[in-house]
Amino acid sequence: MLAPPDAPGAVPDVFAPYDLGPVRLRNRTVKAATFEGRTPEGQVTDELIAYHLAPARGGVGLTTVAYLAVAPEGRTHREQVVVGPSTAAGLARLADAVHGAGAAIAGQVGHAGPVANGRSNGIPALAASPMPSPLSMQMVRAASEKDLTRITRAYVAAARTLVDAGFDVLELHMAHSYLISSFLAPGLNRRRDRWGGPLERRARLARQVARVVREEVGSSVAVTAKVSVGDGFAGGVTTDIGVDLALLLEADGHLDGLQLSGGSSLMNPMYLFRGDVPAAEFAASMPPLVRWGMRTPMGRSFLKSYPFEEAYFREKALRFRSAVSMPLMLLGGISSLAAMRRAMADGFELVAMGRALLREPDLVDRLASGEADAGVCIHCNRCMPTIYSGTRCTEWGPGEGVPLAPAGG
Repeated sequence: MLAPPDAPGAVPDVFAPYDLGPVRLRNRTVKAATFEGRTPEGQVTDELIAYHLAPARGGVGLTTVAYLAVAPEGRTHREQVVVGPSTAAGLARLADAVHGAGAAIAGQVGHAGPVANGRSNGIPALAASPMPSPLSMQMVRAASEKDLTRITRAYVAAARTLVDAGFDVLELHMAHSYLISSFLAPGLNRRRDRWGGPLERRARLARQVARVVREEVGSSVAVTAKVSVGDGFAGGVTTDIGVDLALLLEADGHLDGLQLSGGSSLMNPMYLFRGDVPAAEFAASMPPLVRWGMRTPMGRSFLKSYPFEEAYFREKALRFRSAVSMPLMLLGGISSLAAMRRAMADGFELVAMGRALLREPDLVDRLASGEADAGVCIHCNRCMPTIYSGTRCTEWGPGEGVPLAPAGG
């Protein structure tokens, strides 16, 4: 006879309830944050609600709203939501809808830093150190002490707004070359002040943001962070750096868990996605200036090719698992029951999925019921360029997938 899921030494049931900090999730599955492309005016829309209702109704334990910026210059582009008084009512409506479907809701709170398109936002982008932006063809300026004080306070304000709106989990974005990640990456952080140099100083912003957010929200919600198992470019965050950061964050005691991701939205996005490279489709979706830049030698090397294998971050993530005891979410092309069970056996507390749930929002229910043992996503990555027109799977047939039309209640 099998031991109960929670018995010592037993492999947890991925479909059983799980407590992430103070939040009870109905199972251990997470819809990872992927920009939805459904906020053209920077406001919550019926389409955005429909996007998150689909996996919520499909059985996922936690769905994550992507790229909620703490400041206007922290958006990757102007269509994204800036958390604040003007967006609070819509965020509350979204949280209520997801709760009505039985799932919990997370907000991915962040500042895009050098990944922000300053030309689109109409505000210069910020980073740890000055650098040219391949997205806006402008220079990104180094964040000043005044900037970092303002942004830290903005994280606090955004956290309070999301808690008041009913969000269950705050996911602090510390990966993908966003602002915090740009401080962590030695090749992007060339500062000689208290924010640069050894990791203890490069990690100051990450640790500061985690501390002030926790101080603001207390134990009312779970607070997690998305961290990198490797950025995939020279001078980026390596697995060693990521593990050392995880140890610092665990010692600080402000977080309820980490989501393990990888790649760089600025330097190497395909390191995160793996599989087919939709270069032509991606270029066609870009503004003319960026499209021209993608035809240069540097631009052509932007979308590198990596073969797909399920749970492709597993080996690197296992180094985190052996180093820290805090809850970890495994991410990276997970779409089968076998991979989910292996993650549980490896000691990961949760599994995060992106493309698999975009292709089949009801996949969790189908796996739990035995109707399916794996998703049908083919990892073509043609969903990537659709983020500018409503993120969707290009393999959907009529009546399939997440609707682009209003949610209808």
